Parts: sequence; C-alpha cells; structure tokens
Amino acid sequence: MTAAHEVRAYPFSEPNRLELDPMYAALRAEEPMSRVQLPIGEPAWLATRYHDVRTVLADPRFSRAMARTRDQPRTHSTENLDDGLVGMDAPDHARLRKLVAKAFTARRVELMRSDTRRIVEGLADTMAERGGPFEMVDDFAITVPVTVISEMLGVPEADRAKLRGWSEAMVSTTALPYEEIESNAKELFAYIGSLIAERRRAPTDDLLGALVKTRDEDGDRLSEQELVMNVTGGLLITGTETTASQIPNFLYALLTHRDQWELLCENPQLVPQAVEELVRWIPLNYSAMFARYALEDVQFGDVTVRKGEPVLGAVASANRDADVFENPDALDLTRAHNPHIGFGHGPHHCLGAQLARMELQSVLSVLVERFPNLDFVDGPDGVVWKQGMLVRGPKSLRVVW
Repeated sequence: MTAAHEVRAYPFSEPNRLELDPMYAALRAEEPMSRVQLPIGEPAWLATRYHDVRTVLADPRFSRAMARTRDQPRTHSTENLDDGLVGMDAPDHARLRKLVAKAFTARRVELMRSDTRRIVEGLADTMAERGGPFEMVDDFAITVPVTVISEMLGVPEADRAKLRGWSEAMVSTTALPYEEIESNAKELFAYIGSLIAERRRAPTDDLLGALVKTRDEDGDRLSEQELVMNVTGGLLITGTETTASQIPNFLYALLTHRDQWELLCENPQLVPQAVEELVRWIPLNYSAMFARYALEDVQFGDVTVRKGEPVLGAVASANRDADVFENPDALDLTRAHNPHIGFGHGPHHCLGAQLARMELQSVLSVLVERFPNLDFVDGPDGVVWKQGMLVRGPKSLRVVW
C-alpha cells in the first residue's frame, strides 16, 4: 500500500432497516480507498466512490477467480461466493455467460410480462378478498419471483414450496446452522439435477429445456456441473431471493416517503423510473461482497493497490456519490440522471436484471393502481426485519388500505 491506513472492522455496523451507514459518506469524502477487515479472511481495500467501484467491477486488471486460491474477505464461513459465473474471469466467464444468455434473452423475459402481470393481479385479488391486515412478505412478495422463475424453468407447482425453502437457506449467513445450509444446498442441487435429467429424456421449450439443449448441442458447451450451478445460483437463487426482498423493501421505502408513494399513484407512468431509483437508493446488501484481486499494481488517486491485494466495491456507497447523483441521499422518483450500478457493472452485471426489472415494475403497477391508500398496519416500527441473511429485507410487513 502507498501509506499506512487504519484498518477498520467491516461491516461498519449491523444492518438497520434501509439506512446506509454514515461511514460510507465520510470515507467517500476523506478516504475513498480505505482498509477494512471483515469477520473472516484477509484484510482488503474498500472502494466507496462511484468511479472507483466501477473500475473494480469492470477492469480486467482485477480478478474474481483468484479468490478461490486465497482466504478471501467474507462475513461468514458459510458464504459460498465462488460457484458459477460470479467466481469466474474471462475467458471462462465470457464463454458460460454467452451460453446461458442464449436461453435467457430479453425477448424471453418480455414474453413473461403478461404472465407476471397475471400472477401479481391474482395476488392482488387475494388481498382484496381477504382484506387487511395483509402480510406482504409471505403472502405476496415471495410468491411473485418463486412463481415466475418456476414457470420459466418449468418447475412443477407441487415443488415450489420446497424450492422457496431451499433458496432462502442458500442465502443465509447466520440465520441457519452451517450443517442445515449444506443439507439444503445438496437437496437443491440434486433436485435441479433431476429436472435436467427429465428435460433430457423429454425435451421442453421452457427455460430449463432451452438451457439443457444449449448444454447438449453447443460446440462450446456447458459441463453438467456448470449447468447445475448456473441454474441454481445464477438463475434460481438470485432470481428469487433478491426480488422477494426488494418488493417489501420498495414498499417500506415508499410508505416511509409518503410524498413519493402519492406521486407514483398519481403518475403510474413513472413506474419504470421509480424502479431504477429504488434500486439505486436501497442498500440491498448490507456489506460489499465478492472481492476482486489486483493482477498488477493499480493506482486510485494517491493509493496504490498492490498486485495480489483484494478490493471490495461498495455498490451502495457508489450509488450515493454526490459527484454522480444530485442530492444522492434523497429518494426522488423523478430523478432524470440515474446511472446506478444496483445490478452490478461490467462482465458480472446481473444476468437476471431485466427479469427483476420486469417483476418489480409489474408489482408496483398493480399496487399503485389497486391500493393507492396502502399503509403500514403498525407504522414503520411494526415492520420485522430479517437477520443473518446476505440481503436486507423485511421478514414481516403488514399493510391495510
């Protein structure tokens, strides 16, 4: 390193609702490349400014694959951050992403919009029939992405409850014992493997059938392990847990910024713009993850990251950088300039970003149209938050209208 830096314990604090720790703002102003020590692993650099984070995420001078050979910084021993696309560099990453993307196209996602709207409208019907109070996490938010991704993959309806349980277990850090997480992972991998075998015996035109066809027919094909890992990690887990958390996160953010909720109800055409702003503003992961290792010395201002040192890119902090976003701490659904990196940046940009956008747009559109008087049952303090998970989100959020 260029000079001595204080090594701070990281994360800086326990997650508190959707609040972003003020230390990020202080570091962006005074020490944009700082030294941190996570609970497990070697010390790392933490990038907090927008352009520095983008560099860490996209510059080929940084490697994700090297993390497999190092004691990478992480929050919990059960975090398995190296499997699938997220743990690869080019050219392997580019090869696999290209093959998976062939079966996970924007066109296929757009064709799901009407079905997604049908799913959300059905849940809204249930809300209206039951009346309030209504539980938005278990009875709404989780159901949307689980149903959508299950229909895309062709998962039988009878198996979707199990799928939900496995997915939740896979993103646990301290909420479940390690043995239980490992057991759930084995069951999920075995289940996906059985679905793949079924598609091979009887081809289908769903997403999983298309992936199996790609794996079996493409000259530069996926290995069987790569196929299972990318379906489970790249599509299923990230395609359910993050969206299932963001739906109640969106509601909490909007209902605690009542002027923005009312603005959206009065101007539903703002929904796509609102989704982008909410993704920017909400710190979904309570700490930076997925360390990249410098393949050579890299200069960031007056700091030199030496070859072999790990760097963490704080996406939530980057999305609050005043050099890029006007009044960055404000939730502003009319924000015109919004180049956020909430779905990542560079070669590891979220493969399911368009699916998440479509699902979140569908949910907001239905809720503002049908329940403009939506509000908390017990106020913001009545919301119960998840603990020991990789992503933030309410565990329980009850509403009335």
